[in-house]
Amino acid sequence: MSDQRVTIKDVAARAGVSRAAVSLAFGGKPGLSDATRAHILDIARSMGRHPDRSAPARNRVDSRTISLVVRRPAQQLGLEPFYMAFVSGLESVVSDRRGAVLLRLVKTLDEEIDLESHWWRTRRIAGSVLVDFREHDPRGPVLARLGIPAVAVAHPALARPFTSLWTDDATAVGEAVRYLAALGHRSIARVGGAPELGHSVIRRAAFKKTMAELGLGAGRQLDTDFSGAAGARATRSLLTAVRRPTAIVYDNDVMAVAGLAVATEMGLRVPTDLSLLAWDDSQLCRLTHPALSAMSHDIHAFGAEAARTLYALIAGDRVRGHPVPTPVLTPRGSTAAPGHPDLRAQG
Repeated sequence: MSDQRVTIKDVAARAGVSRAAVSLAFGGKPGLSDATRAHILDIARSMGRHPDRSAPARNRVDSRTISLVVRRPAQQLGLEPFYMAFVSGLESVVSDRRGAVLLRLVKTLDEEIDLESHWWRTRRIAGSVLVDFREHDPRGPVLARLGIPAVAVAHPALARPFTSLWTDDATAVGEAVRYLAALGHRSIARVGGAPELGHSVIRRAAFKKTMAELGLGAGRQLDTDFSGAAGARATRSLLTAVRRPTAIVYDNDVMAVAGLAVATEMGLRVPTDLSLLAWDDSQLCRLTHPALSAMSHDIHAFGAEAARTLYALIAGDRVRGHPVPTPVLTPRGSTAAPGHPDLRAQG
């Protein structure tokens, strides 16, 4: 039979399924198992029927739906300003296109890979924004083999083979440390995020390198899970050490706010006894007393750029990875020259 003569009814009879099932398979609509869909399409091709041959595989009913899977506990994500602003940026572009963001929280990389693969095979998404990359990230080989259009929020060295968007964290860390050193701080510490994440690796190395270039030693760095509780524990550990720092850089705003509370609890004056520098610069930084100095960047715009880049990939455009603006220093009341004589002596 030629393509024109083979009807949905013919395919349904040969495949042993209903005409409705064939319509779902031809239209790329949800409602069928992967096995049933593949069986119907194989039968159709064997009969000379090639549904939607002119349309690219990515042109689906839900072609404006994109996904974002985040490996964070739900409670923690709700308190983390970065992802709230990032998702808001995604939505600003997606809503203009009358699309949707399919957001899911998972615990492991395996769960994320299984979920993204399932959504792609069942035609629920047209592409994905991938976050929280680590060295030798296992998502690359699996999702690339499936052909999922994806934008990786990560340095290109970590994001291969995906198109990547990234901030220059190494330069930003260097600026933060040099600023504190210029104020007169000689004992500077960093409270970082999850150590296995790629941007944590970059920030850790940049902190150590800049401290060494300034003749300040390696500097103490503590890893956390980005939560306020972990940030508070790390701050207590630093402030109860024999040689406590006069300044601390935090990898996010939540931990910096927790650190400020710990400093107050321990009777330290910020910034006279201790300077604190946050990262991201959400509204939290302006609601504390004193207001927190921060490495500031437009996370909403970052999310919007990720969505625009992904839609360009879905449309089949040739898209190159590119950096977004580097975080810049916004000084406020939580940083100053070390003012306590005992602290000067420690330097």
